[in-house]
Amino acid sequence: MKIIDFRVRPPLKGILKTAMYANAPRRDRFTRQLGLAPAPSAQKQSMPLLLKEMKEAGVSRGVIMARLSDMLGSISNKDVQDICKAYPKIFVGVAGVDPTSRRAALQQIDDAIKAGFRGVTIEPGAYPIPMYADDRRFYPVYGHLEDRNIPVVIMTGGNAGPDLSYSSPIPLDRVAGDFPTLKIVVSHGNWPWVHEILHVAFRRPNIYLSPDMYLYNMPGMDDWLKAANGWLADRFIYASAYPLTPLKEYADWFVRLPLKPDVIEKCVYKNAASLLRI
Repeated sequence: MKIIDFRVRPPLKGILKTAMYANAPRRDRFTRQLGLAPAPSAQKQSMPLLLKEMKEAGVSRGVIMARLSDMLGSISNKDVQDICKAYPKIFVGVAGVDPTSRRAALQQIDDAIKAGFRGVTIEPGAYPIPMYADDRRFYPVYGHLEDRNIPVVIMTGGNAGPDLSYSSPIPLDRVAGDFPTLKIVVSHGNWPWVHEILHVAFRRPNIYLSPDMYLYNMPGMDDWLKAANGWLADRFIYASAYPLTPLKEYADWFVRLPLKPDVIEKCVYKNAASLLRI
């Protein structure tokens, strides 16, 4: 079975300066807290090992997200583009954008799409000046993406900001309502607000959920799976959040979940392939 992993951060370039690599003890503590062993490729910061682990896990494509963040460490569009150029059959890029200058942000989007990026990511609470997803500074970005049928990945969940309010699903509900044809992927699945974000996704057909590491035996898992087995089957997206979980162990666990065979295929490949035009 082919897998598209919607959130992979390979040990290359500026990604190594982000918290997930620069603060390895914190990363590994989180991984062990989930009940998993840290990935050898992450601990050794080895690209050959990562490629081997991807192959063993059945991951044919990994999606790399750019990032603009003082809190977590930034990943430039240039670094993501360079990695995707070096491994064109393996990695797909999603560009970051700085919303504080409207004209510059829209130009960043146009430049990124021309460069081959398949979407745009924003992490509202992790920006140098934290914001909420419905901050009006984002609205020109959302409109620009909606007009061009480009998906946006919004990180709201887990450690998505200085406090838990930055993971509230209410701003996402407003954005999805204001831009009804904009495809919105909620990275980290808006955890721990599982019931609330499921209701948002139920009433907003342009919301996709990707709980990644927060699915792994976490509170709310059964509710996500119940939705994925039914009305959310076409909008549930697999991701490991590597290096925070090991690729093979996470993939092996996911494909054994009580999901219908056709639903598993949609979650691990078809939904992401359709969204990113792979």
